[in-house]
Amino acid sequence: MAVSYQKLFNLMRDKKMKRKDLIEKAGISYATIAKLEKGENVQMEVLEKICKEFKCQLNDIAEIIN
Repeated sequence: MAVSYQKLFNLMRDKKMKRKDLIEKAGISYATIAKLEKGENVQMEVLEKICKEFKCQLNDIAEIIN
């Protein structure tokens, strides 16, 4: 199984938020954004920071794909 973060990037687009804005507001790194774009594993702490920034749940930014 793999994880897709396309929901996150769709949410960012809807809110007109750039990757740089998310990095600054959520306190994550450029390397983390690159991992998210590639669908690679990231720490749960990172996902928690993103969810707090968007005031959303994990399933609002990620989904498991087969």
